[in-house]
Amino acid sequence: MCLLCYKNIYSNQSAAVNYLAQHRGRGLLQNTIVAGKGFSVVQDTSTKKIQENKHSCSDLACKLSICDSVCLMVSEEPNPPNAFVKLYYILQEMNPANTENGVPVRHSAKEGCKPKTFTPDEVLVPNPSFKENQGMKRKRKALPLKVEGRIEKVKEEKEDKDIQPGGLSIYELERLENIRQNQVFLSSIKLLEAKQDLKPEKTQSGLKRQKLNKVAWTEILPPRTKSLRIQKKEAEPLPLPPEPSRTYYEAERIECARKPEGPISMEPINMEEDSSLPPELLKLWTEDLIKEEKELGLKEYRSTLKSMELSEIGGVAKVVKSRIFSVAFHPCSSSLLMAAGDKLGGVGLWNLESAMGDEGVLLFEPHVRPVACMAFSRSHPTDLLTLSYDGTLRSTDVEKAVFDEVYRIKDGLRTFDFLSHDCSTLATGDWYGDVAIVDRRTPGTSHESLHSLDTKTVRCVHVHPVQKQYIMVAENSIVSIYDARCLKASSSKPVSQLYGHSKSISSAYFSPGTGNRVVTTCLDNNIRIYDTSELTSRAPLLTSIQHNLYTGRWLSKLQAMWDPKRDDCFVVGSMQRPRRVQVFHESGQLQHSFQDPEMTTVLSVTAFHPTRNALLGGNASGRLYVFTD
Repeated sequence: MCLLCYKNIYSNQSAAVNYLAQHRGRGLLQNTIVAGKGFSVVQDTSTKKIQENKHSCSDLACKLSICDSVCLMVSEEPNPPNAFVKLYYILQEMNPANTENGVPVRHSAKEGCKPKTFTPDEVLVPNPSFKENQGMKRKRKALPLKVEGRIEKVKEEKEDKDIQPGGLSIYELERLENIRQNQVFLSSIKLLEAKQDLKPEKTQSGLKRQKLNKVAWTEILPPRTKSLRIQKKEAEPLPLPPEPSRTYYEAERIECARKPEGPISMEPINMEEDSSLPPELLKLWTEDLIKEEKELGLKEYRSTLKSMELSEIGGVAKVVKSRIFSVAFHPCSSSLLMAAGDKLGGVGLWNLESAMGDEGVLLFEPHVRPVACMAFSRSHPTDLLTLSYDGTLRSTDVEKAVFDEVYRIKDGLRTFDFLSHDCSTLATGDWYGDVAIVDRRTPGTSHESLHSLDTKTVRCVHVHPVQKQYIMVAENSIVSIYDARCLKASSSKPVSQLYGHSKSISSAYFSPGTGNRVVTTCLDNNIRIYDTSELTSRAPLLTSIQHNLYTGRWLSKLQAMWDPKRDDCFVVGSMQRPRRVQVFHESGQLQHSFQDPEMTTVLSVTAFHPTRNALLGGNASGRLYVFTD
């Protein structure tokens, strides 16, 4: 139906145009007037029934399409209504000029999404910016209402734009020139080179990262078989496996994985094969000890602690591959030689003032499980004893370049200490509550006697420094002191006991000089000091210090360790931030906190040097930190 026919139906032109504009897109304009015909069908599904109007109008508008009739009226009338202009834009979107079989067709949204193809001769011109688009919209609103004049004015504006032959405007060419001049200026002052020089080079002391050899996976897996349920078959009954006698560790797996019995060659894994030990290590290892009997007062001791700092160069080194479980200082005084044992069974040696191995670090693998305890012999400094969860206790002989086997069980060794002054006899404890007496002078790798205590596990064993017959055993929630001369195979009676712990005990140690004090570390977040000058049935509690000892499963347990040079001060790691290591007096007074910006991790395992002013700390990534004066 043409626009003039709508004028006959409605009272005025504006009502007809508003009706078409309101119902566009609802299926009303299914068929429109085609030039030269006077027939149309209007479908109004909301308000009217289908109407068929057949007439022969002599007006020009009836022989044209709706779009043409609107354009004609807009051009003839000096001030056409806004509704006509609105209808013109609506019909332009519908694009009635595209027809199929005489019927105009409206374009779909998918056709607009098709990518445009260009010929090689065409020059791509960049799209106008957002600001230019907004300016075009404002100009369109300011155009006169006559459509023909509006179209001509827009064409003139497009022709007036400064487009260069290359497809870039003058503004874009000026922008590219400014970028080029800025790059020339930055290159002339060498700003980029200076930025690279300011970046510090991150170097790691100690062990270097090993590159993994990537092996291509070429194995073809067999086709997966169908389950019995899918095959509609009944499952075959299988007998239950026997219950293992010890469920804490897989003893059979450990037995297959651990090192063979007997001596193991002492070959560093971070050096070339068949390389001998550095001569300087042998010289330092066999150095005579020089003991200083001078004892400092508490005030002088605090000033000494304040003078100890982390060296800027060489104070931190990666000594082992994994989490550190135990550390020890070699008692020599001419140089700082340290040892560390990690979770994977590795033992690392680090000489702070040497370049042997990887910047003074040598790494060995005498065990396959965590090295829970290590100590240098007090009478023979050439002996470094290492104990591991894999059930082996080995001694390091640098002169022979081997790791001798001292003691061997199936699995589960936890701790040891020297039971005699000449360090020939040892007391060991395992995870199953057994304490063994081992004599190194006896041939073989078995114990002299085995004693089962009334406990599930032995977490720490320590011997009195003066009266060597007394053995202190840290059990689940109680510390007991036994007389080694009165130990029985089972149900041994303790000489004294230390009460007051509500949770599991991590460690318990006698004071190094007299043994008159005992410091214990318990998971109830308390460090306790007991008086053991007289071994009564119940040792009195002197001091209890609140300390956060909850490390979680990824850190080694914090342990309070005495300073070997004093009987009244001990060191322990801390969970506080910034990270620190703290030294306490037996009265509970904090003496000093070791802090450094480079120390960003928890140092769980700590130890003092026996003769020099030096402190050692190990973290969960295998690094050692050394504070010295």
